[in-house]
Amino acid sequence: MMISVESASETILNEIKPLGLESVDLVSALGRVIGEDISAVRNNPPWDNSAMDGYALVSSDTEAASDSNPVTLKVIYDLPAGSVPKGPVKSGQAVRIMTGAPVPEGATAVVMVEKTRGTNGAVVIMAPVRAGENVRKRGEDFKAGEVVIKEGAVVRPAEVSMLATVGVPFVFVRRKPRVAVLSTGDELVDVLSVPSTGKIINSNGYALASLVAECGGEPIQLGIAKDTKESLHEKLSRAMKADCIVSSGGVSVGDYDFVKDVLREMGSSMIFWKVAMKPGKPLAFGVIGGKPAFGLPGNPISSMVAFEQFVRPALLKMAGRKDIFRRTFPARLTRDLKIKPGRMNFIRAELKADGTGLSVEPLEGQGSGVISTMVRANSFIVVPPDSAGFKKDESVKVQPFDSSVFLKDEHGY
Repeated sequence: MMISVESASETILNEIKPLGLESVDLVSALGRVIGEDISAVRNNPPWDNSAMDGYALVSSDTEAASDSNPVTLKVIYDLPAGSVPKGPVKSGQAVRIMTGAPVPEGATAVVMVEKTRGTNGAVVIMAPVRAGENVRKRGEDFKAGEVVIKEGAVVRPAEVSMLATVGVPFVFVRRKPRVAVLSTGDELVDVLSVPSTGKIINSNGYALASLVAECGGEPIQLGIAKDTKESLHEKLSRAMKADCIVSSGGVSVGDYDFVKDVLREMGSSMIFWKVAMKPGKPLAFGVIGGKPAFGLPGNPISSMVAFEQFVRPALLKMAGRKDIFRRTFPARLTRDLKIKPGRMNFIRAELKADGTGLSVEPLEGQGSGVISTMVRANSFIVVPPDSAGFKKDESVKVQPFDSSVFLKDEHGY
């Protein structure tokens, strides 16, 4: 019995739990999910400091300053970044200050150097400055005790900067899912081999491993299992060291499709075998030894589409992510698209962003073994099961899987 894409997704995610925590250094935390609230132990900035190279002074001394009526103040000392003020500033005085240096006591503003003219032991101010101007106040960014990164946040370069700023060299993050990747079939040979008649290269093993890595997991490539129960049992037993198992091939109804039988013998609980989607109908999911196990189709495109729709969200949830699904966008169809209704279709397409919005072209060659179309595609047109297609210029739902569609070239176009 086939189940819907929505039911399959819900069923899978109900079985998925986030992984435990591990401590990593800041750079290794990039892209991972924070497993604890991060609180500041000190104010930032820890003191009032200058936002400009210029002169720290009493702002009221500059109220009447202009090009035609400049104000001259005595410079009492220089204050480089990293130095401590030598004393307070009084009316009629100024301190030559560098960006980041602590603002001396008594100074209420910093005039930028471009609005001054230096003379021997003095500075000529040619524009007024307001109180507080060009001064970063103590605790302006955050205060001691404040939570600066919440548990569950994804670490980006900005979070790495914040962790370093608050003095956290190591941080607890969710573990990366370790994913056993297995291909099945006597017809498969490794990429280093020259396939003889009747043999094909195991592209799925490499494609799935790269998809695992792309969404933040650690692929464990188990290679090829032959079409015997003994070979499958040996490979799947090794897969039990991982957090998740992803196999391709061997889940249809062929005479040599032993995966289902072996999984049952290993005590697995298989939940469903078919999903009402195209491509990707022969999709199996279950739990073996407490580990989620996906049996993806053997056809390359079917395998990749099924991974995108089901495995990727599961791995992201295991890694602690909340944003686990690809976003979809409405786009204008560039030509007619006819579909046989009954299953949800994922049509390989090229999405383009231009001055008029988003347009999408369904690509020629939608067969499950046509890898060249997948290379050219950057998105799927998602066609609901009750639809027979769309006319040119109609709006369709598009699911990009390549973010480069929203980037510009080196000339900015």
